[in-house]
Formats: sequence, C-alpha cells, structure tokens
Amino acid sequence: MNRTLVICKPDAVERGLVGEIIDRLERKGLKLVAAELRRIDERTAARHYAEHEGKPFYHDLLDFITRSPAMLLVVEGPEDTWRIVRTLMGPTDPAEAPPGTMRGDLGTLLTENLVHGSDSAASAKREIENFFPALA
Repeated sequence: MNRTLVICKPDAVERGLVGEIIDRLERKGLKLVAAELRRIDERTAARHYAEHEGKPFYHDLLDFITRSPAMLLVVEGPEDTWRIVRTLMGPTDPAEAPPGTMRGDLGTLLTENLVHGSDSAASAKREIENFFPALA
C-alpha cells in the first residue's frame, strides 16, 4: 500500500470542513493511518515549504499554515495514492476547480484553498517524515 500526506489547512478547520474532507477520502476507499489536530510550528512549516523559500509569497504561506490548528493526515491506498488525493482535491484555484472536487465544492480563495496533498511519491515520503517521523 502507498501512503501520502494530507493537510486540512487552517481555513478548513476554522470552517468546520475536516469531517467532509475525511469523508471524501474514505468514500474513495482510502484508509486513515494517522490523524492529528496540531498547530504547525514555524520550523516545521519552513521545512514543508522549503521549495518556496525566497519567493514573494513564502512568508504569507508560513503565516497562513501556522495561524491556527490544521488536521494532519496520513492516508493509505493503492499505487499512486498521492495522485488519487490530488484528483479529489482539484486544482489549487477554487475558481478553476470543477464541481465534485474538494476545492470546487468547498473552496472560495486561492490563498486559502482548504487542503494540501503531496504532489509525488517522493514528496509524500519527505512530508510524512516531516510531520509524522515515527511513521517514516
């Protein structure tokens, strides 16, 4: 089985959408391996967003992901589980996300797009190690 990281970002937690997001993952047949409601500290967030360091929006990303609790999930499923999750999420911009996707149905802002999912198997491994080192 493959694993990937999903983060219900602070806006999803604040809007009470965590249950809906988890429900969509489980209805797709994916299994929750770990879940933790946690306020992400700045150091962990900086590691998570290291690829964006130096970009104009980097500090806004850190401010957003650390502003209030997020629900961190490790999800398990068939090969390329990360790809399945990203399809369920929809495009980053909720205005472009089709109906039926998390962002298409529930999202309103590009900068607060509800959910993060790893973008490759390698990213999933690195991100799970960052947030759930005991599972690595």
